[in-house]
Amino acid sequence: MKIRTILATSLFMAVSGALMASSMTTREQANLTVIQEWNREVFRDRQVELGASKYMAEDYITHNVNVPSGRQAFATFLTNLFKDPAGLSYLDARTAGATPAPRNPANPLPPPIEFAKGDFVVMVNPREARDPADPSKTYRYNTYGATRIENGKIKEHWDYALKVAGRTLWGAPDGIDYDKVKFDFTLPERKNVETANAWFRNILQYGHAELAGKVIAPDYIEHDPNIPTGRAALVELFSRTRKPEPLKTEWKYKPKLTIASGPYVFYISKQVEKDPDDPGKTYATYWFDMVRVENGLIQEHWDSAMKNPAPVVPKDSGRR
Repeated sequence: MKIRTILATSLFMAVSGALMASSMTTREQANLTVIQEWNREVFRDRQVELGASKYMAEDYITHNVNVPSGRQAFATFLTNLFKDPAGLSYLDARTAGATPAPRNPANPLPPPIEFAKGDFVVMVNPREARDPADPSKTYRYNTYGATRIENGKIKEHWDYALKVAGRTLWGAPDGIDYDKVKFDFTLPERKNVETANAWFRNILQYGHAELAGKVIAPDYIEHDPNIPTGRAALVELFSRTRKPEPLKTEWKYKPKLTIASGPYVFYISKQVEKDPDDPGKTYATYWFDMVRVENGLIQEHWDSAMKNPAPVVPKDSGRR
């Protein structure tokens, strides 16, 4: 059964990748190639100065709070960081006290999902971390990178990272007006966005788990390590932990960006966190949620969550 599951998953990823490639325009495919090559040269091969000058705008903006904006500042910072064998660990910081497992930069875990839409490129990246219940074991979680291309160069970058205590607070104000971002979605993509919105707004934010049968597949797959797989288990959890509120057409917490490409609907949501070095201050970081929709039902979900040390009530996507 396990082998059959692995084969089925591999087949799905291969078919999915082919479908994604066929749904992208020539310009979108070129944008995706820019990010693939940037990741290869800068992060895998560690040709930081070369990769930065070739692919990044001089006034590059990053929203990772542990990394400075500006092409040269970024290159200098990353060059110094690579001198530490474990230097990448806090670029991916998620939860205070969590310890990412060491990664070999020459053999990173490949992104299972990557696509471009308009000026934006999205990559969902698997990671491994020590299991808080048993530090001798590791488990998988997901992070993401979203980039905005301008004039063929990387202008802006989003990911989800929590500030590491004792480190400089970097990150930057938003460089783009989210309300002015428009995408040319196909009719199927627009329908997929409606399905995803019904899940995140009506069920997750307003607490109506009884609506799950209309938008979630029975054999739904969950990649958040704190939430069960399967629609029935999800409904049971949410029915127990959510108190329904009157449904409204507007969001309680509206995502900053919604990007649809083929079967995928991807959200970036702003989240406000307390500064670990000064609880009287806050900073912004950017969470992601993504679903795969087939035949009008959500089949699969990814987000930025790491494994909690103890069971907790799932968040209601209360991102600002």
